[in-house]
Parts: sequence; C-alpha cells; structure tokens
Amino acid sequence: MRIKRSLPVLLGVLLVAAAVAAVVVLRKHAPPEAARLLPSADGFVYLNLRWIRLANVVPQLPPVSHDPEYEQFIQATGFQFERDLDQAAFAIHYPTSAAANSGTASTTQFSEIFVGKLDGERLHTYLRNISHSVENWRSIDIYTIPVEGRTLRVAILGPDTVAASNRPDPEVMRGIVERSRKLASPFGGPAFLRQYYKQVPLASFGWAIFRINPAGQAAPTPGNLSFLFSKPAVVLVSARYLGKIHLRAEAFTGSQEDARHVTEQASTFLALLHSAETTVSTQGPDVDVKAFFDGVKVSQDKERVELTAIIPPGFLRKAVAGPGPEAPSAPAPLSAPPAKEKSHD
Repeated sequence: MRIKRSLPVLLGVLLVAAAVAAVVVLRKHAPPEAARLLPSADGFVYLNLRWIRLANVVPQLPPVSHDPEYEQFIQATGFQFERDLDQAAFAIHYPTSAAANSGTASTTQFSEIFVGKLDGERLHTYLRNISHSVENWRSIDIYTIPVEGRTLRVAILGPDTVAASNRPDPEVMRGIVERSRKLASPFGGPAFLRQYYKQVPLASFGWAIFRINPAGQAAPTPGNLSFLFSKPAVVLVSARYLGKIHLRAEAFTGSQEDARHVTEQASTFLALLHSAETTVSTQGPDVDVKAFFDGVKVSQDKERVELTAIIPPGFLRKAVAGPGPEAPSAPAPLSAPPAKEKSHD
C-alpha cells in the first residue's frame, strides 16, 4: 500500500525534474534575451561586452575620445558606452529594391537593444528633453526623436535595458515592448535568428548572422562580402576566447557548386591579402600577422563553407590600436536637434 501511495508522488517529482531539465536545455540553445527582443530582420549582431571585459579579451584598449556631443550625453545621463554597456544586440534591416527606387527607406536601418548600468531617472529626463513626442504603450514611454531627417524611437524597457529603432513603422518598437514582457520564454525571438543560432559555438562572446542576396539587395552586403557570393547564402560569424580569440565564419549556401565557388573566392582573396601585407612591409613580414594568416583555414563540407582563424594577442593589439596616433571616437549617443514643443500621443 505504501508503494502504491508513493508511486504518484515519485512520478510527479520525475515529471517536474524532466520539465525543468527541458527548460534548461531549451534556454541553453536559445538566443540571448537581448537578441530575443529584436524584430524580424535580415541580419543580427550580438556582443557580450561584460564578458569581454571580465575575460580581459582585449587588454590595453586605446583611450576613447569624447567629442562635445558625447560629453554632453555623459554629463546628462551618467552613462559611458565603453564603461557601462554590458550587452548589445542589433537587428539589421536591408532596404528593398522597391524602396530604393521610390526614394524611401533607401538605407540600411537598425533596431537595437542595449543592456548595462543605467540611471533610469536621468535617462528619462534626457530623452524627454530631446524627443519630439512621447507615446505610452503598455505602460512604457516610447520617445520619438528626430535625428538627421529620420525618426528614432527609444524606450527604456527595464532598470538595465534600452531599446531603439529607426524603422519608420511604430509597430516595430511596440513589438519590442510586447516581447520584453515575455523574456522568460526560450521560444521567443525571430524565426531566422532561432534557426541559425543553434550553430553558434558555446561560450561565444560575439556573433553575427545575416543573409546575403547579391541579386536582390539594394544595399551593400555587410562587411562588403558580396564579391565572394554569386548566389544567396546565410553567413554566421562567431568569436570566443580560449586563451586566444578563435574566429569562425560559416557560409550556408544553396548547393555544393555555390559552396565550391565561395571556397575558391575566399582562398584566393586570403592569398592576395597575405601577399599584399608581405609586400607592403619594409622591415620583413610581421610575426603576428604571419601567425594569423598561417592559422587561417578554409574548408568545404557539402553546401557549407567554413573559415577558422586564431588571432594572436599581438595581432589583436595592433588591430585595436590602429595605424595612427589618434584615438577612436566613442559610439554616437542618442542625440537630436534642440527639442521642439512636445506633444503626447
């Protein structure tokens, strides 16, 4: 009798444990929460800057110059991108040929999620001062800000999360707000992102997934990679730190013939680049550059092309420092012309 009474309890415990395990596995293979907030797009980029700083992936970063506009943003909000930004996720929206021909939305547009250390009250005040109008949607204020003849919408989704989009359709930002209420779901996020994110290696601190359609895109392919591709493809680039930065780029093509074409083009380009670097150097080949190119490998597996590389610390330091003595500028803050009289929707 005791066995009969304890059997349902045991089954219940096993079912709960199985459900928890399933959720853990699903979340392990789900895109990061910041990326799951993004709308459908042609490409996605994600960076975990907090992990990069903790792992000291890029030591001895050059100083970031503060132009007057950025300094004003810092003074108003207390937020510095290089210090306070922990995660950044971007959705890339390519312009369509029809839009380009009509003169509307003829440039690439972006939707963005930023996670970091925020002073919500100061940021709200700053956004109110530069916004043209404010819409309250699901108890979240969406600020409409004119920037260089275009409309930028910004919303503070939580104590550490901000969303922005320059898509003209207001439903894009409303959709981000709606998804922010369902972050716990591992099934969230755009279908295209979920389809390919499973190919991102574990422990990657940064990755990019984007479509390439040489015949149908009105804008250049990200990274100017269009010379490699003659047919549509999907490219996935990832980076992780295992003592050194390990890069992997994969191209998912439509056929083995397309993959062979990409493999040949990539191999030829890398050979020319290596040769040019060696020729330009007046003091002989750079040890770090040579080590980088020696470690680059291109291979084909049916319809998939894979490029792998290991970046030596010396090569990374030189790439980050740049050729000139001038320090790079910081990311442009949210800004706009002097605020006009506000109207509330």
